[in-house]
Amino acid sequence: MPLQTFRYAACGGANVLLGIVLYSIGYNFIFQKEIVHLGFIPFYGNLALKPFIAADYLFAIWINFAIGFYLNRYVVFTESDLKKHVQLFRYLVVVIANMILNYWLLILFAHKLQWYPTPSKIVTTGLLIVFSYFSQKHYSFKTGELN
Repeated sequence: MPLQTFRYAACGGANVLLGIVLYSIGYNFIFQKEIVHLGFIPFYGNLALKPFIAADYLFAIWINFAIGFYLNRYVVFTESDLKKHVQLFRYLVVVIANMILNYWLLILFAHKLQWYPTPSKIVTTGLLIVFSYFSQKHYSFKTGELN
C-alpha cells in the first residue's frame, strides 16, 4: 500500500472515530436529545431540527471538517503546491459533494432498491471513501498547479 494511501486511511479513520464521539457528545449533552428550534427562516417558515441531525450538522461536522482539512494538508497530501485558501475552498466543495452523495446514495440503496439500511450505509460509505480520496488527491490537494 502506498504511504499516502495509508496516511489517508489512518487520518480518515481517526477523524471518523472522532466524529462519532463528537456526535455522541452533541446529541446527549449539548442538544440533550431535544428538538432544536432555529426560528423563522424566510421563504421556509419555522425551522426545527431533530437532535440527531443537529448533533451532526450543527456541531460534529464542523470540528471534523477543520481537523480533516489540516490532517489532509499537513499529513496526507504534503506535496501539494496549491495555496492554503485554494485547498480549503476545494476541500469544502468535496465535503459538500460527499454530504449530497451520501444522502442520494442512501435514498437509492435503502429506499429505491429496498436494501436494508445498514448494508446501504456500508456500501455508501465505501463509495464515498473512494470518491473522497480521489477528489482530495486530484482536486483539493493536487500537485503541479501554481495558484
